[in-house]
Amino acid sequence: QVQFVESGGGLVQPGGSLRLSCVASGINFNIFTMGWYRQAPGKQRELVGTINTHGFTNYQDSAKGRFTISRVNNENTVSLQMNSLKSEDTAVYYCNRAPPVTGDVWGQGTQVTVSS
Repeated sequence: QVQFVESGGGLVQPGGSLRLSCVASGINFNIFTMGWYRQAPGKQRELVGTINTHGFTNYQDSAKGRFTISRVNNENTVSLQMNSLKSEDTAVYYCNRAPPVTGDVWGQGTQVTVSS
């Protein structure tokens, strides 16, 4: 059974940092590009960035220069380091394959709230 478990969210002030982690199970993690996604209240889920099997990363414009995705293949983990956080980064953050595979169940996500 495919499963993604996200952690590391919380409440942080603008300009602060958070590091999110995701553990994947039930997939051959080493062969998939992984992505971090987020969904803000009242908005559709969007892709924040991806990391391929070789560690090459790609980010949406709002994340460039502030967010860093990394992975440890032998631990089936992918992380998202977020710096210089803004109120507009407030969302529930998820990890999944990129693109997601039809039929995969999304994890519960981890809430990130940026507020003073």
